[in-house]
Amino acid sequence: MEVKSVSGAIGGMVSEVDLTQPLSSADLSSLRQALLDYQVLFFREQPMMPAHHMALATAFGKPQLHEAYPHVSGFPALTVLDNDRENPSKIEAWHTDMTFRACPPLGSILHGIKIPERGGDTLFASLSAAYESLSGPMQSFLNGLTAVHDFRFGFKESLSEPGGEERLSQMVADNPPVEHPVVVTHPESGVKGLYVNALFTVRIKGLTARESKELLAFLYDHIVLPEHTCRFSWAPDSVAFWDNRITQHKPVNDYWPEHRKMQRITVDNGVRPSQGE
Repeated sequence: MEVKSVSGAIGGMVSEVDLTQPLSSADLSSLRQALLDYQVLFFREQPMMPAHHMALATAFGKPQLHEAYPHVSGFPALTVLDNDRENPSKIEAWHTDMTFRACPPLGSILHGIKIPERGGDTLFASLSAAYESLSGPMQSFLNGLTAVHDFRFGFKESLSEPGGEERLSQMVADNPPVEHPVVVTHPESGVKGLYVNALFTVRIKGLTARESKELLAFLYDHIVLPEHTCRFSWAPDSVAFWDNRITQHKPVNDYWPEHRKMQRITVDNGVRPSQGE
């Protein structure tokens, strides 16, 4: 197995591994370490079937259901992200997956099924690189702050659609607003990272509404500076596996009205984001 950096801050391209075959304990150990080192891993030419996708995910943890999306028949944890002329993508904001939950997923594994001829890339940002590039006084100020994250805020467009409130009523009931530290410590690598995102973060506790809005706007812009990011261009059977505990991502919706179909599994580890020591 070989991994090559794709940018200065984040991203590794993995070669010499076949995700359609059972992985040895050595391969899995190498992938776990690579995920910590590079924060998002990319693979090419991996014609995974749903069973392969599920096997890879379960090697890292328990798959986490996301009831807001359709799923592959027989595989409820394998969600389908299918966008075309009739169903354009609604996700535009940079985000960390499911921070509206008390225990957001460890990571997500996304498999490209149908890729447009051009466009449809995904951007990734390193939350540790973003934290480390802040000044010492700003780091000190942010440590100890807490932010509120809300499912309803992130899915407001879907909820406003005809029938949206009824379709997502159980998700709303199951996911009341939660609180996470603004700065978290990665439970394995020990690095610190910013943990707010434009899709799900509503406000920072203890600040005035104006202070919270202005500080969040600054942090959102800072996180996605080019120095903290990389960009992945998809091809059929490409795979991206990102560490959701220390990254954000954003789909680039520049392919309409072409068709883009992806399949994704999110992996749980039952660990709540924490500021650590």
